[in-house]
Amino acid sequence: MGDIDSGVRCMWMRGGTSKGGYFLAEELPADRDGFLLRVMGSPDARQIDGMGGANPLTSKVAVVRKSERQGVDVDYLFLQVFVDQPIVTDGQNCGNILAGIGPFAIERGLVSPNDGKTEVSIFMENTGQIAIATIDTPGGKVSYKGEARIDGVPGTSAPIPIVFADTAGSSCGALLPTGNLVDEIDGIACTLIDNGMPCVLMHAEALGIRGDESPKDLEANQELRVKLESIRLKAGPMMNLGDVAKKSVPKITMVSAPTSGGTISTRTFIPHKCHDAIGVLGAVSVATACLLPKGPAAELAAIPEGDEKLLSVEHPTGEMSVIATMKDGQVDRAAVLRTARKLFDGLVFGD
Repeated sequence: MGDIDSGVRCMWMRGGTSKGGYFLAEELPADRDGFLLRVMGSPDARQIDGMGGANPLTSKVAVVRKSERQGVDVDYLFLQVFVDQPIVTDGQNCGNILAGIGPFAIERGLVSPNDGKTEVSIFMENTGQIAIATIDTPGGKVSYKGEARIDGVPGTSAPIPIVFADTAGSSCGALLPTGNLVDEIDGIACTLIDNGMPCVLMHAEALGIRGDESPKDLEANQELRVKLESIRLKAGPMMNLGDVAKKSVPKITMVSAPTSGGTISTRTFIPHKCHDAIGVLGAVSVATACLLPKGPAAELAAIPEGDEKLLSVEHPTGEMSVIATMKDGQVDRAAVLRTARKLFDGLVFGD
């Protein structure tokens, strides 16, 4: 256990379009949640007394340990530290922070690197699923430099392809937890889906918006926010998530026709702030919804031919590509491209 007075070892990393602290499980203090709230500076809208960036995307934590599971390198627990509430929750996964797990595991000596590329198999404790990330390790050392570019992050970095399999129903027990392609909540047609991230999908126009508004404009729309929260609270029990008033799932995604040559356009609340982009596993769930026989996303999506489909999920700052491999008419596995960068490695203090 870490000693709060003398600091706890931590690596701060950007993973995908998120940012947060990466810890070894055995080095965290007994009062883990209290410590992490102090580290981030929560609850405070500015997080001025901590490391958090006053945004859910920059108030995240990864807890990593060497795995005892057969064929798995490391176990990864994701924790969302709320910004303005004293809440630390493990109620969801995070595919962006996931992008930093492979590099972190190698840097901390949990995985022995190869000369060239190193595959790291990661058990996601939040949902009980496995992801495989491929890390650039020239000369047996992690490299963060490369030509891969992802929307929402300036510049380029080393590519980190991540493959997901068997993610359907990882939080809700089934891909479609109600058994329906479409459910009606508060008079709005919704698809309740979980292919790695529980999401509620709705037509943007059904909520009285175009679907191309900026996150700032959508957050300022109080009538919209009240509608979305009402729907989210009712969707929670329907998705086997129970009372979600203090949970960060399900995510709420409003879909519209693509505008930049992609598959679908999205605006997502996570759950109370509008995402500047879209989460990795959220994009996988949205892409999967596009391939359903019917529903808000399926009705608007531009779907390519073939058993391997490149689905471009448009969001406020660009797009995220999901490669869906089909088998017997259903999504068998999905892959995404992410990047990560080490920002600092040292001690963080929570007292």
